[in-house]
Parts: sequence; C-alpha cells; structure tokens
Amino acid sequence: MDISYKNLEQRLTPQDAHYFFGYFDKCPWNARGEHPIHKVAFAGRHPRFGDKAEIGVVKDGRFEKIAETFSWCWQQGSMLEFFDEDRLVWNDIEDDHFVARLSDGTSYSRPIYTLSANRTYALSLNFSRLDAERPGYGYPGGNDPSMLNAFPDDDGIFLMDLHTGESKLIVSLQRLVDDFYEPGVDCNMNWVNHLTFSPDGSKIAFLHRFRCFGPWGRGVKCYVTRMFTANIDGSCLWKLPIDFHASHYTWKNNNELIVFSRLPDAGDQYRIYKVGDNSPRVFARDRLPANGHCSFSPDQRLLLTDSYTEADGCRELVVYDEAKDARYSLGRFFSPDILHCTRCDLHPRWSRDGRRISFDSFHEKYRGTYMIELPEEIF
Repeated sequence: MDISYKNLEQRLTPQDAHYFFGYFDKCPWNARGEHPIHKVAFAGRHPRFGDKAEIGVVKDGRFEKIAETFSWCWQQGSMLEFFDEDRLVWNDIEDDHFVARLSDGTSYSRPIYTLSANRTYALSLNFSRLDAERPGYGYPGGNDPSMLNAFPDDDGIFLMDLHTGESKLIVSLQRLVDDFYEPGVDCNMNWVNHLTFSPDGSKIAFLHRFRCFGPWGRGVKCYVTRMFTANIDGSCLWKLPIDFHASHYTWKNNNELIVFSRLPDAGDQYRIYKVGDNSPRVFARDRLPANGHCSFSPDQRLLLTDSYTEADGCRELVVYDEAKDARYSLGRFFSPDILHCTRCDLHPRWSRDGRRISFDSFHEKYRGTYMIELPEEIF
C-alpha cells in the first residue's frame, strides 16, 4: 500500500531569519510544546569562527531568545535539545576549547555529542578534528593538539558523567586502528562521528572513518566507513559486517540497529543488525528512499525517513509500516541549488507520543522548521 499526501506541513518558525533545529536523532519538544531552535542571519556557506547562532525556543510562531553560541554547524547545529523539561543544553566555545552549557548556567568542560536518555552520561569527541575532516559536522576555532597525528592514543570517544562532569577516553583512535587493522587504515587521518547511546544507555554505536587511496581512492578527501558498537565503558567492541560504507542509522531497541549499509555482492540497503550477529536482514527492500535519516517511532512500529534531493529537485518525507508494508509519503519539499555544500536536509524527528514530526527545510526560500501532524489512518 502506497499513500501520498500534500500540504500537511505547518511552519513553526518566523520569517525574519533562517531557523533550524539540527539532526534527526533528538526529540525536539518538551511537554509544554516548546521547540528548541537556532536562529542565524545567513545561508549558503559554512559558519566561520565568530559567526553566532542565537539559541532559543519557538512556540505559537514566536521565537524566544535564551542565549548565543559560536559553536555550531548546519548539519547538527550546536547539539541543542532539552536536557530536561525546563533546561536547554548546547555546545559553545571558551577561549580555544569547546564546552557544553545548560540554560541554568551549568557548564561542562567538554562539548556534548549525544546524551543518554536518563541524562546520566554524555558522549563527546574532538569537534576540531571533525571540522577538518568532515566540514559541516564539526566546529571551527578550537585548538586540536592531535591534528598532526593520524590516529592518536589520547583522542577518540569520551564518556562524560553528567553529575560530576568528569570524563574519560573509552575508545581511542589508535585502538580502532591497532585492534581492527586492515590495509589502508593506518595511512591517513582517522576520526569518529555519529555517536549514539542505546535506549537503555548500556551500549554505544558509532562510525569510524579514515582517508584512503588505492581501490577506494579519488584523492585525499575520499574516505571509507566502518561501524562499531561497544558497552559504555568501551568494552566488547564489535565491528559490524559492512563493506566500508554505512551512513545513517538508529537503535531499534537495546540490541538491534537499523543501518543503511553496503555488503559485498549485496549492495546498499537498510539492514537490521543485532549486536554480535554477523547475519543482518534487509529491511523494506527497495521501499524507502536511499540513505535517508531514519528513526523509529517511540512504539517502534513506524520508520520515519527522508531522501536527498531527487531528480525533480525535491526531498521526500516518508513513514513506513513494515507490518503492513505500507508506505506513506508525507510530502516533497524543494531544495534549491543555492545551498550547495550547506544543504538543508529534512532531518525528520518524532514527538514523544509519535503523533507529530518536525523537520527543517528550505522550500520557502529560507531555512525554516516545520511540523506535520500525522494523518490518523497511519495509526
């Protein structure tokens, strides 16, 4: 069953500037219906050091400014979200190092990449290395003492205790190279990206990327991807069986993930991986847009995803029900060429009750954030 809708979207943000939330792996609302947002004055280029974004919430079409940040990117913003019902959390810079801040004045000595659901721990990484190797995901302006080391033993994934503020390195880049060696991994720069906690906070998943030449190569800016899970202390590292390509993923439950991945002789598909099991299954073969930003509804019944720009210049928003093999197209949204490398991905996100989604888009010729109330027949 395939159903298509039009004109479901409602604009959440004003028209006086560019607004966006960020990535697809965070719930954007609190119980009062307030939606965190970034407000910026330009589009069409990456932020430079010193470019600020205003931090605030939007409700009933009005923006309420709470703070400012100088550490943000188009893809993931400043990692802005609600820390709890009342306080926002985001990343910023002090002198030459990145930090995280709460709206009550609390600060942390490391920037936050992602939070555990119970707000006990955060994962952190080197945003300067990420900015150099994957522009659009890191932040400019920070000092990186390891910038000349391709896989340092003192950099990688850090676990931060949100009660004490203490942090420790749990997975180093050198460990990923040494313990999971394969030809080419030690020849150029390594970094990590897309860190997530499992729903119960007992495990983590992440992407490991490195520059490459040889059979993959198109020059120094080409990279390949490996994907891992581990316990939150860094133990039990497991490398998912993929053929050097994985991108968007999400946890389905505490032991399974859905990953858009490549396997030898089997191509690119969404696949369900069970931690420790090297036999993934294909999910919704050829029913979903390729390589979308995917996430499951809170009850795990529906998959929400999007597409990159297609032949008609639009990005599609899709909900899929595997049990019914039902595909619901929620709309197609034009993405202008003016954005170039600062593309505005839809990055769709669920509400807590699974009845609404929000997404970012440029289809009205400025960056804005929109909401869709899902049609009743989807449920």
